[in-house]
Amino acid sequence: MTETTVCVGLFTSVKALWEVRIQKINEQLQKEKEVRQRAAGRLTVAWEERASLAKLKQKVITENGRAVLRIEQEEWKTLPSCLLKLNHLQEWQLHRVSLVKIPQFIGRFQNLLVLDLSRNSITDIPREIGQLPNLQELNLSYNKIKSIPKELSNCVSLERLELAVNRDISDLPHQVWYKYFLPVTPRARQCCQVLFQHDMKKLYHLDLTENLHTLWLQRNEITHLPESIRNLQNLSTLVLTSNKLQDIPVCMKDMPNLRFVNFRDNPLQLEVELPPCENEEEEEERELYGIQFMHAYIQESLGIKGISFYS
Repeated sequence: MTETTVCVGLFTSVKALWEVRIQKINEQLQKEKEVRQRAAGRLTVAWEERASLAKLKQKVITENGRAVLRIEQEEWKTLPSCLLKLNHLQEWQLHRVSLVKIPQFIGRFQNLLVLDLSRNSITDIPREIGQLPNLQELNLSYNKIKSIPKELSNCVSLERLELAVNRDISDLPHQVWYKYFLPVTPRARQCCQVLFQHDMKKLYHLDLTENLHTLWLQRNEITHLPESIRNLQNLSTLVLTSNKLQDIPVCMKDMPNLRFVNFRDNPLQLEVELPPCENEEEEEERELYGIQFMHAYIQESLGIKGISFYS
């Protein structure tokens, strides 16, 4: 009996020892498997990055002496980090590629002059957009953008801004509307900032560069233009169709370089009829809600207040 008990005990001890060893072996094999999988994953990513880079390089062309990345009607929901190897690019033209996000590394493309990402599905603009001091044109029309980061005001070379048909844009942050739309004194700036901050459906103070000459904001939710819009003295084109504007600032009559405006499909308070044209050719060329309409509207507004248009 005693010998049997000893044998059973010895067998149990040996069994337990082998179970521990087998468990350790299995754990080691699992670790080795995970290492191999990670290595294979890194290799796969590296190959994918290499393939993506090769594909992107095929999309780079030279146009008017500029290096341009042009992609149209392909599936690029996100842009790979390997794009950084092409940081000499001066233009991005990515249309209808289902892009949902502008990469945060956009700020490292210091040579970028034109960023055209119209007709995609972008919902946000990264703050890093403000790290592009040489950017001259920004086109984000026909996307799903809801707000504009204040860092956009750091794009000091910006001349053309297109944000048409984003549906939900009701305002630009005060940092974006701040410097060039405001009076020069700090005290006056402070007062205006307080006045505008309480209405989130207004266009705030424009801190865009005074070089800005084109501004497209049609089909959004804009309800108000600030009086200080007059400080954009180089603005030549302003499109505000299909918004919720109720009035046109009187000061816009003092914008000498403004050549084209469009206020069509806004719930403006005053009904204004343009004087009849002298001939059919003039009638065909006239914009119903263009520059002549704007001046007629302002004249009517001033007449109601008993103020001369030329004062």
